[in-house]
Amino acid sequence: MIEKIPANAFSAGHAQIMAEMEQMRARATGSQIAAAAHQPQMGSVSAPSFGSVLQQAIRHVDSQQHVAAEKQRAVDMGTSDDLMGAMLESQKATVAFSALMQVRNKLNAAFDEVMNISM
Repeated sequence: MIEKIPANAFSAGHAQIMAEMEQMRARATGSQIAAAAHQPQMGSVSAPSFGSVLQQAIRHVDSQQHVAAEKQRAVDMGTSDDLMGAMLESQKATVAFSALMQVRNKLNAAFDEVMNISM
């Protein structure tokens, strides 16, 4: 038997997603402000390298994809009934992966531009 899903379930889920996105935006803005306030003095601690920042971003995206896959697997196997949570994690992983691909494409374009500079 197919169970009907109430129409307000989707609007509640949408509101939850929007609220979480707003929280993430606030955290990102807050961390940027905090980072600017705690700038190290010249000659003290060096900033992380570009490679380490990129590697950290890749690991973060990978962990988000693993979390989403685990939640989807739990719903598929019937051990969890948190379909909304699984969908939310899946969307988070998709957005993170898309952002990472955009960064990669921008880096490739910048590299190509530098390589085409005539000397």
